[in-house]
Amino acid sequence: MEELGELKHRLEAERPMAWDSFPDIGLYMDQVIFYIARQLITYTQEEQLTPAMVNNYIKDGLLPRAEGKKYNRAHLAALTAICALKPVLSVREIGALLEADEQKDPEQFYQRFCGELDGALSGAAEALDPEQSPEELPALALRYALRSYADRLACERILSLISPPGDKQERHRKRKQNEK
Repeated sequence: MEELGELKHRLEAERPMAWDSFPDIGLYMDQVIFYIARQLITYTQEEQLTPAMVNNYIKDGLLPRAEGKKYNRAHLAALTAICALKPVLSVREIGALLEADEQKDPEQFYQRFCGELDGALSGAAEALDPEQSPEELPALALRYALRSYADRLACERILSLISPPGDKQERHRKRKQNEK
C-alpha cells in the first residue's frame, strides 16, 4: 500500500532540526510559527502551532517569555517538544515533565528529546509493513492504539512519581514570581 510506504519513509527519515541548525538570531512570532511547522511530522492543519498557543504556553509557565519579542534556540527547542507532546499529554503533564528537567541545560534537554523521538519514530517505522492489505489495517491501527495506551499508562505513573502535586504547584508559583 503506497500510503503506508510513504508513512514508513517519513517515520524513518524526518527529524527535527538539530540544536546547532537552529537560527542563531532571534525570531519573531510569525517566523517561529513557520519554523515549528516544519519540525514535526503532521498530516492536518489542526496540528499547527498558533500565536495564541505560544502565548498560552508562556502564561502556563511551559515557555519563557520572548526576549524583546524575539524567540531564541531555547524557545524553538521547547516549542518543538511541546508540540510533539501535546497530542499525548495535557499541558499540566507537559509542564511537570519540563519542570522535572528544569535544572538541565536547554541544549542537553533538546538533544535527549531528539534522541528519544528518533527511537520512537524508528520503532514505529520498524513495526510498519507497507505491504499490508487494506483488510489488515484495522488490526494494525488497533496494535498502535494499544501500544499508545500502554505507553500512556506508564507515562502517567512516572509523571506522578517525579512531580508530587504540592511540589508542582509551588514550583509553578515560584517560576511565575521569578519571571516578574
